[in-house]
Amino acid sequence: MRQRTSEQEEQALEELRRLRQSGRLFPGKKKRRPWARYAVLGLLAVVCVGAAELAACRHFAPALYEELVEPVREVAHQAIQTAGQAMEALGEHAGALAERVGEAASSAGQALRDWVDERMEAVTAPPPETPEAEPLEDDSSLSQPELPPPKELLDPLISDIVERDGQEILTGGGLEVVYFNQTDEARAEQRYGTDPLSTHGCGPTAMAMAVSSLTGETVDPVDMANLCVKQGYWCRDHGSYLSMVQGVAETYGLDCRSLDPASLDEGELYTRLSGGDVFVALMTKGHFTRGGHFILLRGTTLGGEILVADPASRDRSLISWDLSLILNELSPSRHDGAPLWVLSKPLEQAETD
Repeated sequence: MRQRTSEQEEQALEELRRLRQSGRLFPGKKKRRPWARYAVLGLLAVVCVGAAELAACRHFAPALYEELVEPVREVAHQAIQTAGQAMEALGEHAGALAERVGEAASSAGQALRDWVDERMEAVTAPPPETPEAEPLEDDSSLSQPELPPPKELLDPLISDIVERDGQEILTGGGLEVVYFNQTDEARAEQRYGTDPLSTHGCGPTAMAMAVSSLTGETVDPVDMANLCVKQGYWCRDHGSYLSMVQGVAETYGLDCRSLDPASLDEGELYTRLSGGDVFVALMTKGHFTRGGHFILLRGTTLGGEILVADPASRDRSLISWDLSLILNELSPSRHDGAPLWVLSKPLEQAETD
């Protein structure tokens, strides 16, 4: 038996019917217009009929079929040809680009290899054979000179080696000189570059004495040797380049001037030594060395003889020397101010001391 609906239910059902009829109940579903369906069907029929007619035309009227199809073929052929040309041109450009990239990469790689080779050669190659690199200490500063000392040691009242605050000082002359000896046992393991300081370090040791004495700043020979290596004055197996003297003097703010032995004014030399200047002398075979050797001229005696500071011998540093003997045994080298330089404090510093 069918149950009777209430008045509210009847009203709700009526509202649902009304919404369904108006299309508002399912707004997402839209009714397609009948003409759209007919248009699609008509277009499909035209395509089918056209294809059927074209097929019939090909069979029953080949000439007409070729006339109709030829323009389409031509357009298609041109399109395919154009696309092929575009792809070919793109391939050529890509190939050329790849070739240029390859060439650039090859050139860069070769340049990098050349740079590495140059750096390795610079590190491992021996020093260049230039006039500056002439051997200064071939026979080592430890070798005995060809000639014995011409005189006995000076009276300690004239010149002596004394110790002050743990440092040896050469007395006498116009300037007391801070003394270092490269051959001391304590320096046996010290190096000048890859060479022993004791056999190849007369240059740094002599400059350490000169700088320490003129500036008041004590510079150890090892520190001076390291500076010479850093600044390029060390010459492997040969001691020092002659440019060391002027270079080190400039580094420490000292005035440096080269003197030509052939035109040397002996009066000027005595005046400078008496006034506290120091001469750096490069000696050759004779009383100081068998090869090449740096010493300092540090003063004069009342009799006009020269006092020296020899970085390889205390005894030779305590003997007075005739100026003529020293001038005769100067090195024949004439590079970078050799064989004789005079070092002095800058004028403004000398005036304040």
